[in-house]
Amino acid sequence: MLMTRSAGCLIAGLVLASSCEVKTAETADSAVSVSTFTYKRAGGLEIKADVHRLDDKEVRSVVVWIHGGALIMGGRNPIGRYGKRLVEEGLIVVSIDYRLAPETRLPFIIEDLEDAFKWVRTKGPDLFQADPDRIGVWGGSAGGYLALTSGFRVQPPPRVLVSMFGYGDLIGDWYSKPSQHARHQQIKMTESEARLQVHGPPIANAADRDGNGGAFYQFCRQHGIWPSEVSGWDPNDEPEKFHPYMAVKNVSGNYPPTFLIHGTDDTDVPYEQSVMMAEQLKKHGIEHRFVTIPNAEHGFGGGDPALVEEAIRASIAFTKAHLSRD
Repeated sequence: MLMTRSAGCLIAGLVLASSCEVKTAETADSAVSVSTFTYKRAGGLEIKADVHRLDDKEVRSVVVWIHGGALIMGGRNPIGRYGKRLVEEGLIVVSIDYRLAPETRLPFIIEDLEDAFKWVRTKGPDLFQADPDRIGVWGGSAGGYLALTSGFRVQPPPRVLVSMFGYGDLIGDWYSKPSQHARHQQIKMTESEARLQVHGPPIANAADRDGNGGAFYQFCRQHGIWPSEVSGWDPNDEPEKFHPYMAVKNVSGNYPPTFLIHGTDDTDVPYEQSVMMAEQLKKHGIEHRFVTIPNAEHGFGGGDPALVEEAIRASIAFTKAHLSRD
């Protein structure tokens, strides 16, 4: 049975929340509530988060869930089966929107990331019984990139990170040279047609864009221009401008424990991206696990389902262990 109710959720200060809608769904074991908040306003744009939690008043640890989509596509909903499993394990899952490229450039996207964690930490205890000292993060693809970025940009950093087929590098050949992979050749447009897809005002959820962000992404990959389109910088002439936003350049002894999962046959985000991150984590003595899924494409397609399941179970256990430590 699905019930809905609404409540006013006013938050004082710079970060404001609008009225929030709360949905409560009965599951086999217990009820799960989903509440939508505005965690930030950028000009007239509301940037929202969905809070998924067991429908009780117990103070619980939090996982910030970050969607993928090459920083161009996607939105906070749905969280998928992995996010739902985190909720079933007793964690609060906060799935965030963030401003999308190219209408918004990279520094402001990272600003949203930082502000989302700040909101969870400062407002979460009152709004949804979050433990402000026990916050982790999960993300896949570009969400994995943002999860890894939170490890050095968010202060204090999350306690634990999980990156699924993510990346810590923004300027390698894989992104700054034309892709020949079939997955990036599915839509063909002229430059004027492609740019028309993303010519509107800033958005924080692809559902609010009039054009086809996926088509624009395809154009970027076909021409090797993704780094410049999301940032406004030339990766060949100005690589140093990207460095403050690249986890592979910013791992230190203070970086959080990290769990990496990646398929060997990924043609969207190369497997080597997680190899590079694992090398940096090892170099700096950071507790980490790196699970390889042989023959798996982006999103684990083509991989052995049993190995994927084993990896997800291990990453959940890794997350809970680090969130429960004193």
